Amino acid sequence: MRRVLWDVDTQVDFMEPNGKLYVPGARDVAPAMERLVDAARAARIVHVASADDHELTDPEISETPDFRNTYPAHCLRGTRGAEKILETKQRDPLPLALVPFPPGMLASMVEGKRELLLLKKNFNVFTNPNTDPLLDALDPDEIVVFGVATDVCDDAAIRGFLQRGRRVVFVEDASRGLDEQRTASCTAFWREGGVEFSTVEEVVASLG
Repeated sequence: MRRVLWDVDTQVDFMEPNGKLYVPGARDVAPAMERLVDAARAARIVHVASADDHELTDPEISETPDFRNTYPAHCLRGTRGAEKILETKQRDPLPLALVPFPPGMLASMVEGKRELLLLKKNFNVFTNPNTDPLLDALDPDEIVVFGVATDVCDDAAIRGFLQRGRRVVFVEDASRGLDEQRTASCTAFWREGGVEFSTVEEVVASLG
């Protein structure tokens, strides 16, 4: 079975209590995230990470955010806040920015690569034109998702996977949301869509 570990936005501004847009409880689950990343590395499972790569002019950035479509400045390019936390840091990723590659080129570029980094300027990873071609190239039987925030970037990614007919496993104890009510609504929708809910313990055991 081809599996991919999909790491959503585990960046300093979201994961550290002094970050610009800290997700409540995120720091507490960093060790769980590290276990997943280490297990994937040991099993030679592809580790795809998405990461916000913002500039102040991005439409998502606002001084009067609504926390649905707009947010305060966070993960600004070149700042520490945009970096991945040490627990999930990739060693030698292939970065995929917003410039699309010619048809067919991406598949040969990612062949043999285990760490891939999708940069984005919106909470939805599918706004990066390389996400769909990457998914087609990897063609996983199962996508194991973890990260932050459950009710924003995780939700956009998982809805995108479901729309594309992909099988998704969500690692609940390696993820955290911004808003409890919205998180409950998102996870209920995923369950109806066939998403499997799992734990770090279960995923690590299945990779071993």
